[in-house]
This record gives sequence, structure tokens and C-alpha cells, in this order.
Amino acid sequence: MLYSLILPGELAVAFGVALLAGLVKGIVGFAMPMVLMAGLGMFLAPDLALAGLILPTLVSNGIQALRQGIGAALGSVRRFGVFLGVGLVFLLGSAQLVPVLSQSTMLLIIGLPVAGFAALQLVGFAWQLTMPSKRIEVGLGAFTGFIGGMSGIWGPPTVMYLNALGTPKAEHLRVQGVIYGVGAVALLTAHLGSGVIRAETAPFSAVLVVPALVGMWIGARVQAKINQEGFRWAANIVLMLAGVGLVARGVFG
Repeated sequence: MLYSLILPGELAVAFGVALLAGLVKGIVGFAMPMVLMAGLGMFLAPDLALAGLILPTLVSNGIQALRQGIGAALGSVRRFGVFLGVGLVFLLGSAQLVPVLSQSTMLLIIGLPVAGFAALQLVGFAWQLTMPSKRIEVGLGAFTGFIGGMSGIWGPPTVMYLNALGTPKAEHLRVQGVIYGVGAVALLTAHLGSGVIRAETAPFSAVLVVPALVGMWIGARVQAKINQEGFRWAANIVLMLAGVGLVARGVFG
């Protein structure tokens, strides 16, 4: 069943992409869906690439969210409940747009704000919030869920919000895992309905879990040696590269 969708050589390349995606996530705490979508999309159909990222994203974020225990994870859910709730509603809705919008349109919708935000951060612009704002949390939650449902990518606005709040590194990583983990469950549910995840595509997504987790383990060993400022720089560099790559693919195909 698996080889009816993908050639053995393509599967080997997909394993390499998943390993790289896990490595990046282990270092900066996010970007696995971006790396998987960008890498797999270079040689697979967009819907198969989207299917491929769903289970590795779900499993890896579950591990990241629970790294400091279920109590800490539940605390993060309570703290960012509005962001999560609004995001889930928009994610479930926008997932149904996948069959309608062109791939280039989706890539531009995602890539332009990602690249723009990262560029501002790298030149020294710092958006800071002295305290959480419900309006901002609702707006960013809606935007995050909207792009996440279409593409499986919701890291950049989440990182932007956590950076603006000055979230410490350990909590930053845990909260990302919680938000992405809940989002991954919703994404799986939404695309069971849309037909992206089905009997033919689920095995492909499942086999990518192992290389993704191996890469994540390697990346975590590196991340432990990075200080707070280095962590923020690494996160923004990943955002910039991913955003430019998505824009380039949206414009040039």
C-alpha cells in the first residue's frame, strides 16, 4: 500500500527530511511541520506532504509538552486557553479549504508574514507585551489556527507571541509543545474529515515518526548547550529561512 503512493527512493529521501525536521525541532522547539512541508513538497504532491507531517508532529509535540510533567502541561493549557480555543476553531474550519486553494496561494499566505516577522527580529525590532492581551491572544489564535489548518504550520505566530511575552526558554519549549500538540490532534481530526489522512496515506505518516524522533533527540542534546539569547537568535534564523523558502516556492513553484 505504501509503495503505491511513493517510490522506494522517494521514501528514503522522505526519511532524511524527517530526520532534519526533528533535528531542527530539537534545537529550537518548533519548525518540524515547516521543514517537512517544504522538504516533502519538493517531490511529493501537496496533500501527501501534508499527510506525512501529521503523525510525526503529533507524537513529537506530545513528548515536548509532557517533558516537565502533566501538571506543567495542564498549567500551560490554562494560561493560554484563549489562544488554544480560538486557534482550534479556525484550524478546523480552514482545513476544509485545502481542496480549494492553490498550493502557491497557501505558501504565500504563510511565507510572507513569517519572513517579515523574522526579518524585524533579526534587525533588532522587539515586540514586547508587559502583560497578556486578550485581543491580541484572540487575533493571533485565529491567524495561527487559520494557517495551521491549511498547511500544518503554526509555529511562527506562536513563537512571535511567546517571544513578545518574554517567556523563559524552558517554559517557551513546554508551551510550544502543548500548543502544537493540541493543534496536531485537531489537525489529525480535521484531515480525517477532509480525506488527507486515509488508509492509503496513514502508513506513510506513521513511518516518518521514527526518523523525526531520532532527529529530535539529537537536536535536544545541542539545544541544552544554547543560552537564552542564542536560543532566540536560532529561533528567528529558522523563521527567516523557512519564510523565504515558502515565498520562493509560492512565486516560482
